[in-house]
Amino acid sequence: MKVSVVIPNYKKHPLVDNLSQVLKACPGCEIIVADDASPDDTVKFLKKNFPRVKVVVNQKNLRFAATCNAGAAAASGDVVVLLNSDVAPKKGFLKPLLTHFNKDKKVFAVSCLEIQFALGKKSFSGKNRCWFERGFLNHAAAPIVNFKKPALNCWGTGGSMALDRKKFMDLSGFDTIYAPAYWEDIDLSWRARQQGFRILFEPRSRVFHNHETTNISVFGQKRLSTMAYRNQLIFVWNNIRGRRLVEHFLWLPYHLTITTLRSQGLFLVAFFWAIWRKLTYRPSEKL
Repeated sequence: MKVSVVIPNYKKHPLVDNLSQVLKACPGCEIIVADDASPDDTVKFLKKNFPRVKVVVNQKNLRFAATCNAGAAAASGDVVVLLNSDVAPKKGFLKPLLTHFNKDKKVFAVSCLEIQFALGKKSFSGKNRCWFERGFLNHAAAPIVNFKKPALNCWGTGGSMALDRKKFMDLSGFDTIYAPAYWEDIDLSWRARQQGFRILFEPRSRVFHNHETTNISVFGQKRLSTMAYRNQLIFVWNNIRGRRLVEHFLWLPYHLTITTLRSQGLFLVAFFWAIWRKLTYRPSEKL
């Protein structure tokens, strides 16, 4: 089984701080950096110092979804491993991931166990859960109670997961309607499950993920919160049908008043932004 590692990237750091570790942990893999029009010398630096790495370059900044799609389209592997540029995989992380694709043809994505050190404390993530409440799909981290046994996951974590490339391409990859950020991986996993595929969490596949704050520095917290509301709305309108969709519209007056007040107006802004995005989005933006 051939493996392609795709790293969506913007700027040289933290990419080059972790790239050597990726190369060590992925012997024999195709390594692709999908560069999202970095304004520095990232591309030149990679070609000079990492000749083994294949570089795919966006001509303009397209953000996470489109950049991952471009990397996956250029990949030749049966399995694509997506790793954020701030992720450093541990040696041996690949084998537990690939086992699932070899055993079960219904597996679409497998998330890694992400380890982070912050303020002198170690934390773990990668396992998650989803539930419907008050007309929306809500999501949160799930407790990890067994560090040796794989489990079902609500969605494949965009920062570190393995994907069946053919299934990914058949689903047209991440939906770029969610650009610039949030809900792309949840949407992708939902669509995959609708096709009968499985999403898993593999705690034996471990990576260090020093979460960056690029989005906050670029957009600011208020805009990020508004984008999260906007994309939560778009997700429901794109994917939910039947009784749950009826419930969504029955709850909308509540959210347009109470949630708007609680969010200091952000939800109302997000509602009209979501409508505008739906009306103006062109499918040509997709993979």
